[in-house]
Amino acid sequence: MQTAKNINVRIARALASDKRVRILRWLKDPRRHFPPQVDGDLVADGVCGVRIADKLGVSQPTASEHLRILCAAGLLRSRRIKQWIFYRRDAAGVRRARRALSEAL
Repeated sequence: MQTAKNINVRIARALASDKRVRILRWLKDPRRHFPPQVDGDLVADGVCGVRIADKLGVSQPTASEHLRILCAAGLLRSRRIKQWIFYRRDAAGVRRARRALSEAL
């Protein structure tokens, strides 16, 4: 069972990296920050992890770790389309994170 403390730790860990915070900002308005994709709608399906890695200037495995941490904190959702993984913000998760941080502080 996840406790509020464990959830708060995951959220704090996710937001402790400027790269992860940048990803969250980019995914708030993906059409502004990413070019159109062949597979998947930028808003409905999310942004391909490969594009996120390229924009972040890191390897795909490094980007995948950042994205995994954001998903574990409930801030992102992932979806597989063909062989690619697409990521988008989880609006409800972001609201929960804001409340949790507000209550913790």
